[in-house]
Amino acid sequence: MLNPWKPTAALALALGITGAASAATPTAAPAAPGATPAAAKPAGPSDKAQIEALEKGFSAGFDAKSVDKIMSYYAREGLFVFDITPPREHVGWADYKKDFEGLFAAFPGPATVQLSELSITVVGSVAYGHSIQDVHFTAADGSVTELAVRVTDVYRKLAGKWKIVQEHVSVPVDLATLKPDLLSKP
Repeated sequence: MLNPWKPTAALALALGITGAASAATPTAAPAAPGATPAAAKPAGPSDKAQIEALEKGFSAGFDAKSVDKIMSYYAREGLFVFDITPPREHVGWADYKKDFEGLFAAFPGPATVQLSELSITVVGSVAYGHSIQDVHFTAADGSVTELAVRVTDVYRKLAGKWKIVQEHVSVPVDLATLKPDLLSKP
């Protein structure tokens, strides 16, 4: 079986994450005249804030090269991913986990990811988002590969927690040369 995460391959990356407006917070009904107000229930973090925390956690897991932490942000059932490297798609949590394991095995030195342009839109129990992720990988010989990828994620709130259920990682391609733009600058 071919390992798509060869240290010499310029297209080494498997990431995830997201998007921009949040859902409205429900308000309590007004109290009846003459009733004593009940103690206010503390507000929890908004759905958008929860997804932003998911993205921060993903980044921390990536920087620590913790595949278990990274995969904790993905749904165990129904996950589908288009990644930047072959194969064309990853179907299922276990398949995508192997992709991250291969990535970190191919680049045994430090790895970092920095998210920018994070935009999140929440619609009920589903959300979607996109970001630019600037990634640095260090090969065994100390050489560093940098990639700037575009990531689009779809999230679902499952058992009260947001999880990534679909992800698409890409770079633009110059159609005249058929070469990928690995630094993806605007």
